[in-house]
Amino acid sequence: MKTLIVLSLLLLNIHHVLSAPKGVTASLKAKWSMTPFLLETSEFIGEDSNEKFWQFVDTVKELTVYKHGESVRSYYNLVIKKAGQFLTDLQVHLLRFALALRSYSPAVHASQQIAGDEPPPPSCPAFVSVHGQLSCSTKDIKKLLKAAASRPKPYLYKNDHTYPGVNKTDVPVVILYAEIGTKKFVSFHKVLSEKAEKGALRYVLRHFVENPKPQKMLLSGYGVELAIKSTEYKAVDDTKVKDSKTALNAEDDDNDEVQGFVFGTLKKSHPELQEQLGELRKHLLESTNDMAPLKVWEMQDLSFQAATRIMSVPKFDALKVMRDLSQNFPSKARSLTRVAVKQEMRKEIAENQKHLSETVGMHPGDGELFINGLHIDLDTHNPFSILDILRGEANVLEGLHNLGIKGEHQGNLLRLPVNTVDDSYTLDIRHPAVMWMNDIENDHTYRNWPTGVQELLRATFPGVIRQIRRNFFNLVLFLDPLQEETVELVKLAELFYKHKIPLRIGFVFVVNPKDEIDGFSDAGVGFYRLLNYIADEYDLSQAVLSMVSLYNKLDVGETLTVDTISAYLKRKYPNANPERILGEESEYDYKRKDGTLFYRKSGLGALPLALFNGVPLNPDEMDPEELETIILQRIMDTTTAFQRAVFMGQLTEGSDVVDYLMEQANVVPRMNPIILSTDRKYLDFTSTPVVDDWEDTTMFSFLDSRDKTAVVTKKIKYFTNSDEDGMTPVTIWIVGDFEKISGKKLLLSALKHVKASPGVRLGVIDNPSGKPCEDNTVLYRAVWASLLTQKNKAAAEFVHKLLKEESIQLLQQGTKMKDLLMQGMDVDAFEKKFNTLEVDFIRSQQLFCQDVLKLLPGQQAVVSNGRILGLFEEQEEFTVEDFQLLERITLSGSAEKVKAKVKQMGMKPKHASDLVMKVDALLNAAPKGEVRRDVRFIKDSHSVLHLSPRENEVFYDVVAIVDPLTREAQKISQLLIVLSQVVNVRLQLFTNCRSKLSEMPLKSFYRFVLESDVNFLANETVSPGAVARFTELPESPLLTLNMITPESWMVQAVRSPHDLDNIHLQEVSGVVAAEFELEHLLLEGHCFDLSTGQPPRGLQFTLGMSRDPIMYDTIVMANLGYFQLKANPGAWTLRLRKGRSEEIYQILAHDGTDSPADAGDVKVVINSFHSKIIKVRVQKQAEKINEDLLSETSQSKGIWDSIARRHYSSPGSRLQYYACLEHF
Repeated sequence: MKTLIVLSLLLLNIHHVLSAPKGVTASLKAKWSMTPFLLETSEFIGEDSNEKFWQFVDTVKELTVYKHGESVRSYYNLVIKKAGQFLTDLQVHLLRFALALRSYSPAVHASQQIAGDEPPPPSCPAFVSVHGQLSCSTKDIKKLLKAAASRPKPYLYKNDHTYPGVNKTDVPVVILYAEIGTKKFVSFHKVLSEKAEKGALRYVLRHFVENPKPQKMLLSGYGVELAIKSTEYKAVDDTKVKDSKTALNAEDDDNDEVQGFVFGTLKKSHPELQEQLGELRKHLLESTNDMAPLKVWEMQDLSFQAATRIMSVPKFDALKVMRDLSQNFPSKARSLTRVAVKQEMRKEIAENQKHLSETVGMHPGDGELFINGLHIDLDTHNPFSILDILRGEANVLEGLHNLGIKGEHQGNLLRLPVNTVDDSYTLDIRHPAVMWMNDIENDHTYRNWPTGVQELLRATFPGVIRQIRRNFFNLVLFLDPLQEETVELVKLAELFYKHKIPLRIGFVFVVNPKDEIDGFSDAGVGFYRLLNYIADEYDLSQAVLSMVSLYNKLDVGETLTVDTISAYLKRKYPNANPERILGEESEYDYKRKDGTLFYRKSGLGALPLALFNGVPLNPDEMDPEELETIILQRIMDTTTAFQRAVFMGQLTEGSDVVDYLMEQANVVPRMNPIILSTDRKYLDFTSTPVVDDWEDTTMFSFLDSRDKTAVVTKKIKYFTNSDEDGMTPVTIWIVGDFEKISGKKLLLSALKHVKASPGVRLGVIDNPSGKPCEDNTVLYRAVWASLLTQKNKAAAEFVHKLLKEESIQLLQQGTKMKDLLMQGMDVDAFEKKFNTLEVDFIRSQQLFCQDVLKLLPGQQAVVSNGRILGLFEEQEEFTVEDFQLLERITLSGSAEKVKAKVKQMGMKPKHASDLVMKVDALLNAAPKGEVRRDVRFIKDSHSVLHLSPRENEVFYDVVAIVDPLTREAQKISQLLIVLSQVVNVRLQLFTNCRSKLSEMPLKSFYRFVLESDVNFLANETVSPGAVARFTELPESPLLTLNMITPESWMVQAVRSPHDLDNIHLQEVSGVVAAEFELEHLLLEGHCFDLSTGQPPRGLQFTLGMSRDPIMYDTIVMANLGYFQLKANPGAWTLRLRKGRSEEIYQILAHDGTDSPADAGDVKVVINSFHSKIIKVRVQKQAEKINEDLLSETSQSKGIWDSIARRHYSSPGSRLQYYACLEHF
């Protein structure tokens, strides 16, 4: 063999003339200067936790002094080491990846741009802004604070770093612009942090580098394609091109075989011939005509042949082989035709493809990626969004790992379907207190309407409300008969009824429930008794209609009186006895309390109220003039949901529509906005503290939030009423000052609920109003002593007795605690524990309330499976019904499902209950995404590549399904290589091959620019960044270079002496070097007119900064109201363009922005490489309602415009309009 190599090398020296290597390179620079790694690291940590951000800042206060004494590599490693104090090993790996991507550079530069808008004082390395006044010296802060109140507060952005001091709203805001780690920063930080902790100011930090490096950094996370042009025509750049002197690094392709030689093996065997072997390899590559067209029969099995090549190499090289084959396919195609494919592989791939088609809906050739079951769409996701997913998953994976859940149990819990939080909940309206005005299904009035639910699918004109004899739409009005608003609402209900709108209307009348009140002294009671009388004598429908006629007698502004009711009774029913109906001994007083009881138990807000199909309307929607339009719109919107239910077979002819509505998952027996809020915060139970004692308050105070939570979790005791298996899926903690009445009521309600519910356990945490001492913790110490010394039932009964009014009075009169003990209790044990209990652990509990739950002394809160509910005002009661609702909501999230999985682990009840609580909090705190998929393969011996994870470490479960000769493979191969370098993965890669190919599957060379860590040069300086390199390209074809970047990037070529659309290497000596620049990050959005719901065609926006308000402009497109604006990292202001846009329209609301939804100026911060998409809602000015943006005059649009204006100008006109539509 050696003789053959030497002979080949001699032939090479004779025939081969040395020439400069040819190839193509492409690089992409940011438009802004390179940002310091230290600042990017702080942003990475700050995204995880504001508390950790400031701890990191304190740790690296003067770190930049090491910059000058050490190499760049050493300084980088020092930054990583400092960050490692606040991050786990997995998070450190992700940090390195984020720094390689420069993912947080836009956030740092955004702060720099905001600082530039101030603008910074000259020769000032750090400065403060106090309500617009700037200073470079700490000595001026006191003076600036004095007059700050007279100046407007600065605008703060969502991602600003606010120091965790007292943060009162009525104190001055001081913004520090500085580079953390510098001496100047330290001097400012010391002064400002001390004042913030005392509550004298609100301290905000923004990054500012006085002299940014002029060097621009190279970006990664994009693809570069060299597409082979069709040779039917040949357009070549005929200008003279200078030789490029750019050096080109050879790629590591030695593992590939070239004409029978495996150069990787040869170089290992003959290291002394490295250079000559490289020349031989190049000569062999250039002498083979790999670009010659293949016959059709040669192409048929290329995909299977590529898969065979990948599966035949050692598994740790398989991804590199797939990358080489897919990214250099035009040069590799001919060598693949010689690969033999085994029948076992073909058969296995076919079986797996059939299974995937049935389970996941995938077809041969499709490419998909799943990380922990989450689908990663390669068309929409990029490395920056994948990094975010990895970070989010890291919290859950490490949490489960820290809780001792590993292996198969981890996967089972991770894939549990966690119910997303509903935006709107529904109150069950099937209550006897509702008095129905009509019944669509049974009333004679609607006898001619069709009854089939299939009528919903019948085609109609747009805007037509279908008249079907089913109770699809239900309106329940909660009214106080004496309120002024009731008059207009009752009249509106009559309009709906009169115009035969298919709406079932019910009333709940909330009147005085006191027994001693009669109808002659209270008009509300009289009104209710009158209704009962008419319902008894005639029917309920007649009674409600009579009520309508009674209210019709009242003018706007009038309210119901006893005289009005008596007069109506005398006029309409002259033979009736008013005393028997309205008096003290009335026979018609039954169910008077039902409406009030239903209203109170429902937890709804102030009257009047309306429920549409059980969903409460907002208070601002209760204006009678607006309510008409809102109800009609709700009917149309709900029709769509019913149509879907009928089409899917969920709603059938035999279904009771109201029962169907009230059996949905979002139906609750009570409304409590605190419990049903979508903004939910959870405790982190995943820490394992070094110490687990709360008796030493000083030691406890030094623990961070997670460790404090872990200590409390371990030490707390519970009242339970256990399940048969002893495990409780819901753990509730109540927090309060139990010496106060409000605290006692909260504890009593909680104990009543625990007694009635076997699936709940209750922990009690004391938060005294003052400094804990024996006098203000008597009751709680008794509670705690009973939990420590008594059986569960005895402890609960004793505490229940303690909370009674007579017990409280006895204690206040000096009765000793031992005299209140109950029969069956262990008196000696209780008395010994109670008398020896110190209050140090209560001080620790108070610290936990302050630092973790963010409560002030004496404030109340409830925690359910880690979810924090509060703050409760003293007048707000958390009743037994609220605890019932809280348990139901907690179970419906994931607690019930977690309990079932934990039960399979065979743990002791106490530990199992703890684990359910911790896992439930962990899963619910994680961002809610799409449903995780469990992708499995029927067989995996011949077609599935397996890479096992490192043992006893957190790992990501990655499943890739890809045809090795597709664009997806070109991208996913490099992504998987980097992913396996960044994190611990368990990889399954299925080669989803296509058979019987009739054309070349890939017609381009490709590079995906992505690295796992920051690279350094030989002189210890940081590498400028990643570059796409194409080497050993065939010289004959004509190539076109394309940059494939994330959607929101606007990239432009800034330097290349060659025509990048027509690259012909035969006519180029050396390397074709292309330099691109990220010119802009796009701000995208959608705009709609609130009045019409349509895009305001022709509306113009401008985008600018405070010093330059109009830097870019755009126009709203008629298609989906889409608009697009050029931007870059920084804070921007979006405005209507001066002229007709500003004269006719006004901005009413916006989403996805960085300013309040109702703010006139729309503030948008671009601080990442992600797409920024906003929604803007506008409305015409009142005096410009008939103006058209695209025409200078405001002429009438014709007869239909006139009809519409006339119809919508009076109450009830919309109802007439919709009623008329039915007859077309």
